[in-house]
Amino acid sequence: MLGPGNVLDLGSGTGATQFEGRSVVDLDPVVDMLALSPVRDRVVGVGEALPFSDACFDGVFSAYVFRNLSSVGATLSEVARVLKPGAAAVVVDLSRPRNTVLRVLHRVGTAIILPLVGLLFAGAPGEYWYLHKTLDALPPPETLFAGHGLAVEEVWRMGLFGFVYGVRLRKKR
Repeated sequence: MLGPGNVLDLGSGTGATQFEGRSVVDLDPVVDMLALSPVRDRVVGVGEALPFSDACFDGVFSAYVFRNLSSVGATLSEVARVLKPGAAAVVVDLSRPRNTVLRVLHRVGTAIILPLVGLLFAGAPGEYWYLHKTLDALPPPETLFAGHGLAVEEVWRMGLFGFVYGVRLRKKR
């Protein structure tokens, strides 16, 4: 999905993603998370204002971050800015299923069942309610990633109900 070269892991957290054969820069706003990363190049920052020069990355990867951004549009514009011409970005995140019946079942599950499970087993229903709210905050990925200087090459769904998605974007040459 991503070519060889220098990759930005946007919202890397603890840096658990493997990028074999690539030079990686981890970026996350949480210093304590970055401190746990095994990656040598770690930068504190946010996607909406990337602290890098123009066209400096051969790829950008982001997993489970876009629902938590203050501005998806600003982040996508920044990703386009730091990518080299023709380079790709891959984003993995969560969204509601496309099928109407599955979407309703999914909403009920994340609104009622997940917070209840969180309460019973972790004593923390709030984190699970947060997931429910963030899933309704953004449009589906087919709409979310249109524009911003990046061309959508592919969107795919995976997992139960297809609520996990991946999207591959490419910076125009």
